[in-house]
Amino acid sequence: MDVRIHEYHVPPLENVAKVLQEGLQKSFTEVSVTVEDCPDLKKAPFHLAAEGLSGLPRICDIGGVPYLIPLAQPEKRYNYEEVASLAGVPDGFFVGAGAGPCHIIGTNSELMPNIKCSGGSGSLTRNETHYARICEDGKSHLMEKVPNGTADFCLMGNVFLSQGKPGKALRLRLKRRTGSDNLTTAIRKILLETFGPDKPVGLGGVFLISKGKAKLHIMPAFSKTALTSDEDVDKWLHYFEFRAPLICLSVMSSCDPGWDLRIDHTHCFSTHGAGGHYHCDTTPDEVEYECWFNVAEKLVRVDQPKETHQIGRD
Repeated sequence: MDVRIHEYHVPPLENVAKVLQEGLQKSFTEVSVTVEDCPDLKKAPFHLAAEGLSGLPRICDIGGVPYLIPLAQPEKRYNYEEVASLAGVPDGFFVGAGAGPCHIIGTNSELMPNIKCSGGSGSLTRNETHYARICEDGKSHLMEKVPNGTADFCLMGNVFLSQGKPGKALRLRLKRRTGSDNLTTAIRKILLETFGPDKPVGLGGVFLISKGKAKLHIMPAFSKTALTSDEDVDKWLHYFEFRAPLICLSVMSSCDPGWDLRIDHTHCFSTHGAGGHYHCDTTPDEVEYECWFNVAEKLVRVDQPKETHQIGRD
């Protein structure tokens, strides 16, 4: 399998905190960005598979949207244990977004990767991965943990990878959105403006929407007709408004310097049955975010599509 490793620009966390503290005040009425010891993310309200976000931090971009659109290629199958080895972090901890294992679930789905790999250490893999799918009635949805603890997935994965160790991380506390961009877009634009297109910066981790509601989508079964435009994709997707709390697993890059990246991708799960692909909060006067992010050192590009496009990447 084709694997390419690229180097991110890695500014000190303190520098990133400073520019986000300044920049996010244009988007939220209350902003606090600090560098702190990461809490134990295995505990509520985050429910992750590992304690922290430190240790060989990188972003993995596996497959891509061209394997879903215009027509799905379900034979594109991957496994997070294998990706961890390819990325040089066999005991890695993944959080992020992607497509579920259709060969196991039986249909297309949104995947919320949340898995700490064993790496042959003798310890058991801890898998807290969830998925969301559209039910057979074509309207309602189901969100639950992946069956049998599978580490498989299909088509694409956009994940933050680390050893899951405790350590310093960025903590963002934000209230009441005033800007037009969603959270991840606002962050990306600040990083791009600060560091420029020649110094791509990658961030990943988790954020909690603790108050308010958010717009999410869930993919239905694979389209039998080709999706050839963003309008086609929009009509195909199923949209929902879900209430907080929502646990959002997120990766983003400030720019794409020719690596054919999914520039940002966030999937959410919850303890009350809500989940899917994050678009934006829908209650800006009420919304509150708490984020824990780390800066990635490398980008690991796995099985990059030979033919690409920009459709369906919102």
